Amino acid sequence: MVWRERCVSDERRAFCELASLEGANVAELSRRFGISRQTGHLWLRRHAAGERQFDDRSRRPHASPMRIAGGIEEAICAVRRAHPAWGARKIGAVLERQGLEPPAVSTVHAALVRNGLIPDEARRPQAFGRFEKPAPNDLWQMDFKGWERLACGTICHPLTVLDDHSRFALGLEACADQRLPTVRDRLIPIFRRHGLPLALYVDNGTPWGAGRPGQWTRLTVWLLKLGIRTIHGAPYHPQGRGKCERFHRSLRAEVFSMAPIHGLGGAQAAFARWRRLYNHERPHDALGLATPASRYRPSPRAYPERLPEPLYDHGETLRKVPSTKQYLRFKGRLWAVPKAFAGETVAIRPNGPDGDYGVYFGAVEIARFSLNTLRDKPPSL
Repeated sequence: MVWRERCVSDERRAFCELASLEGANVAELSRRFGISRQTGHLWLRRHAAGERQFDDRSRRPHASPMRIAGGIEEAICAVRRAHPAWGARKIGAVLERQGLEPPAVSTVHAALVRNGLIPDEARRPQAFGRFEKPAPNDLWQMDFKGWERLACGTICHPLTVLDDHSRFALGLEACADQRLPTVRDRLIPIFRRHGLPLALYVDNGTPWGAGRPGQWTRLTVWLLKLGIRTIHGAPYHPQGRGKCERFHRSLRAEVFSMAPIHGLGGAQAAFARWRRLYNHERPHDALGLATPASRYRPSPRAYPERLPEPLYDHGETLRKVPSTKQYLRFKGRLWAVPKAFAGETVAIRPNGPDGDYGVYFGAVEIARFSLNTLRDKPPSL
């Protein structure tokens, strides 16, 4: 014996035929068919109105006054397709800039989901607390993004320089290595174009660090001569370089993931195009969806073509650090100084009445020692 399958519409029709008979108990029939009494009366009304199909009707409303217009939805999708890494807030800001009235951010996001333009709807991680300098050029952040292998096999080391206040990308350079001459040669055009910052925030890696915060390198000595203070982030705390880290994420999503790049020249051309987009067109969430260029101003401190040397008062005790040794001679003894100052002239100044002295490069103390400390050989730094 084969069981006969009955579809839902057949069950509804059978219920209505039985419930329409004289003396039928609708409540009891509803219980037997496994539906509520209210549902039973609903299908009886539709049966009485002449309906014989008993299929489910669409629950879509007859009118949707709050639904966004087709033109707006097309504009949303067009911006997303042009910039696949941009979210609902950025897209809304672009529409407003184009003279359109954007819907709510949630509505823009829903339109992107509806059109299959957001493959992963996982929650975004919460950002760490932010800090921001009060004015442009008070602090720049500089860092190397992790190396990228280009389509031709060449290794590219992207160097990024950001203004802390405005998030303006001052430099985005396709470098072949992370050595001091490379960084210095890329920084000089940036300084000439934008002026000098008061300080640079970096990590403790080469070429601006020596493994620990506060250690001097030839690059930080060069910056010191330009009047730029170097601030090293705390070890194992990448949150302090959050702006650079976020910039690197955008760079990977909007440049490296979009199309294959061939050669360092091709990388530099792609960087230049995206840097202009990032600075002048791309809305920035942390800036209230304004562009970085709207908040940036060039520094009034011009880059000097002749590197200045530190000035010392007449009569000060001066010493020139040997080019091959890490110490200088004072009071018949040898005292350690950082290797990065080899060949530079420094001043020895008393730090107190008890034989304590400091070694200064201009106005900056780079080492200290005491005559009360007995040593058989110069200490190492």
